[in-house]
Amino acid sequence: MSIDSVWPIGATWSEGVLHLGGIAVTDLAREHGTPAYILDEADFRARAQTWRDALPGGEVHYGGKAFLCPEVVRWLDGLGLNLDVCTGGELAVAQAGGMPPGRVVFHGNNKSEHELRRAVAWGVGCVVLDSSTELERLAAIAAEHDVVQPVMIRVTPGVDARTHKSIATGGEDSKFGFSLSAGDAERAVALVRARPSLRLSGLHSHIGSQILSLDGFAEAARRMTAFAAAMGVDRLDLGGGLGIAYRPGDPQPPTPAELVTVLQKETGGLHLSVEPGRSIAGPSTVALYTVGTIKGGYVSVDGGMSDNPRPAMYGSPYTAALASRPSSADRGFTVVGKHCESGDILVHDARLPADLEPGDVLAVPASGAYQRSMASNYNHVPRPPVIAVQNGQARVVVRRETESDLLHLYP
Repeated sequence: MSIDSVWPIGATWSEGVLHLGGIAVTDLAREHGTPAYILDEADFRARAQTWRDALPGGEVHYGGKAFLCPEVVRWLDGLGLNLDVCTGGELAVAQAGGMPPGRVVFHGNNKSEHELRRAVAWGVGCVVLDSSTELERLAAIAAEHDVVQPVMIRVTPGVDARTHKSIATGGEDSKFGFSLSAGDAERAVALVRARPSLRLSGLHSHIGSQILSLDGFAEAARRMTAFAAAMGVDRLDLGGGLGIAYRPGDPQPPTPAELVTVLQKETGGLHLSVEPGRSIAGPSTVALYTVGTIKGGYVSVDGGMSDNPRPAMYGSPYTAALASRPSSADRGFTVVGKHCESGDILVHDARLPADLEPGDVLAVPASGAYQRSMASNYNHVPRPPVIAVQNGQARVVVRRETESDLLHLYP
């Protein structure tokens, strides 16, 4: 199976039953319950290594917002990838997983004073500055700690990423970064250089997410390279955003090597960094659900928009497959969740067996990015676990929430 498949590279089918990491999903569902996320460790590691191999002379910063837990941090550390985080919570997970602080990049458009103090005290390798207010705030904190904090300026290059407006971040009206065309980025560079407690280590841009064309990356690289030359900067972090296929037949995205080749062509001899997240985590994980009711063309499962809000938020397309028994019958169903919302739809027009019945296990591939990390407790539904599988072994890397966990929040 190709690494570009919507299923993890180790996925196999035997007598109608899906196996992940050498384990039947029926066994995983029986032991760990559903909904559950099954993370193929070998797949995750292979995709991370593919990025590392594509950019041997630069840095690969895994985008932790896609999915993060201490165990994944340990994998990344062992593979030689760096990590970018964007909140104090993600910073805490990086610490818990043992990532060396010098290999952590701290993002975010509104980092609090408390978060910045923690980052500086821990020795974070770089803070990506997103506003002049944050710049001055960090300069004061670094001076108090008697350190010179490395920073990058996040630049808004004015590039259309051709993606959903909610995940496009490189346009002039973005909430992120300093505008290139308005001169804000140039002024930010001057401000950093005037602050003895800050050191400009490079420039950063990120144009969006789930991008399937290299044109936007190339244009951003051209604009950022010209700006870097004007500012006398020799390091560029061009962010992440490379998309994945969510359904069989979807256009296959460019490979990491193809993307890096384009970026290197446009940036010449500049030192380059990238920040993949979805393209590593997304295809590595399969979501499992149990069918509860079938009514007309609707199949209701035991999860929904609380564990995957992306279809409701962005109209994100997914596929689903019967994973617990053989069947050749086929018809179109809408797979819906258990929440009190008409928009609680996981999969539109899923091709599933006409003889589908309660208790069947459905598998939704490409579920590793921006699902567990965006999960909520809507309707007070506990969030699912993440189970890592490899070589016939399974272990919990994120345990299932319980109702007791929810009740502990109430004084």
